[in-house]
Amino acid sequence: MSELFLIAINAVLIENYVLVRTIGCCPFLGVSKRTETAVGMGMAVIFTMTLSSGITWAVNKYILVQFELEYMRTVAFILVIATLVQFVEMALKKIMPALYSALGIYLPLITTNCAVLGAALDGVTKNYNFIESVVFGMTAAVGFALAIVLFSGVRERTAGNDIPAAFRGFPFALISASLLALAFTGFSGLSLPL
Repeated sequence: MSELFLIAINAVLIENYVLVRTIGCCPFLGVSKRTETAVGMGMAVIFTMTLSSGITWAVNKYILVQFELEYMRTVAFILVIATLVQFVEMALKKIMPALYSALGIYLPLITTNCAVLGAALDGVTKNYNFIESVVFGMTAAVGFALAIVLFSGVRERTAGNDIPAAFRGFPFALISASLLALAFTGFSGLSLPL
């Protein structure tokens, strides 16, 4: 149980995909203007990344390794992720049409979000078992959701501020993201043994 806790803390804080490893920045920067859409994207990524980590672990162990097709790992994992994203997209369109419209083009981009693929590949390359892989995928997604919600809060809070013209819009978003990332690098001192 303590190993699962260490995996979780490591995935959420120490090696946060967005703020420390800078993986998955496209939806992080694109969907973080409002907290509601950031929460929706975070939930969609948590669902997709958790399921894809478990399914890709099983695909790798029972299909790719058994038939010596490890070289097809990336393609197979992208296929699994794309299928899950289609499921999430259809569910959101039926259940929450407002969130579906707010996420716009960024929802299908979860398919190519390198954080989702990175979690699936990390779970396999770190030789995690099924439970560890699912916990790692879920907590890496929680780290993504935490980062995007924190960043959306910063963006909403600073939206009405008097910012010099040269820094308005995207430049200020990048500066804010860098300061948030700098804060998260402080967790690297924890260096938990895995």
